[in-house]
Amino acid sequence: MDGQRFVSAVEAVYAAAATPSLWPAALQAIADCFDDVGAVMIYQRDDGSYGIIVSPSLAEGQKEYDRDEWWRHDVRFARSRERGYLTRSDAITERHIATSEELETLPFYSQFLKRQGLKWFAGVSISPDPHVAVALSIQRADSKPAFAEEELAALSQLGRHVENALRLGIRLITAEATQHSLADVLARLSVGVFLLDATGHVIFANPVAEQLCGDALLISQGRLAARSVLQQEALSEAIARAGAASADTLTAVPRPLLIPGLDRDGTLAVHVLPVCTPTATGVERMLSETSVIAVVTSAQPGEPADPALVRDLFGLTLAEARIAALVGAGLAPRNASQALGISEETARTTLKRVFAKVGVSRQSELSALLVRLVLR
Repeated sequence: MDGQRFVSAVEAVYAAAATPSLWPAALQAIADCFDDVGAVMIYQRDDGSYGIIVSPSLAEGQKEYDRDEWWRHDVRFARSRERGYLTRSDAITERHIATSEELETLPFYSQFLKRQGLKWFAGVSISPDPHVAVALSIQRADSKPAFAEEELAALSQLGRHVENALRLGIRLITAEATQHSLADVLARLSVGVFLLDATGHVIFANPVAEQLCGDALLISQGRLAARSVLQQEALSEAIARAGAASADTLTAVPRPLLIPGLDRDGTLAVHVLPVCTPTATGVERMLSETSVIAVVTSAQPGEPADPALVRDLFGLTLAEARIAALVGAGLAPRNASQALGISEETARTTLKRVFAKVGVSRQSELSALLVRLVLR
């Protein structure tokens, strides 16, 4: 993979973070990394509603997919969720869901995809919000070979940047941000959002962000700061790295900064996003002056831990982290499997891997571990 294309794709992803209309172009930039046809992003909320964004190159194919109801025959969609829990990585492709014979005989492959000149896909599941599941996939032409393991690893890395950008972006998409000014939309979000300029000064904080200040976070001399000295150093470094937006920053896997509350239970997760503002006209002045966006989330009492945070802390796959979060919150494996749309057997198999990786042997021990880490 071309390193410059990778950086360009990450820049496009962060340009779309606060400008939802740029997501189709960002998806195309992701596909270009692999010299492939296009990319698709599907997001689904807890209530079952969903949305699809495609790169421009796949727009006509998506119309046929919807018009002729090819989703009824989409073996990828039908099998990916279950099979994704059985793999040892976050990214999957054809060999994880279909046999060689099926690739030649199933109508989805032999008719729909063949007409589009497509055959292979590589997909990765990401979690920008505990209540929204997102799948990102790349579509490859039938003239090219199947995806190699190193390509799946690269997609997983890109997926983490998409997840980071969607910490804000998915909320703007679902809020239909184009109908209102950015400040109005940010003011209605249920997460804290700080916009910082090139010097690290806060130029905007939405109401939730203002409410979060005073315990773990505060605004000191116009800058976002942590009350803990150690956390302040880490926060300053994270903001400086994001503001520089160097190639090293844009290729490194993004990780949130966890800041425990000093006067109350709970931990704030600070997700730092570099802002790669496009040069096109129409960009709001507030955004054009922004170099870094800090999205701050805090778990709600009684809710399961954020799967993305569980993944990062324990070195799990996202699928394993989703099981861990639900079982750690007290759900039986059977109920967790129902919530995730997988079989109970798959849930139990995945849970065994979680126990082995985390170093526990019972559900109660997993729950206690998550409580001690103040993840919920």
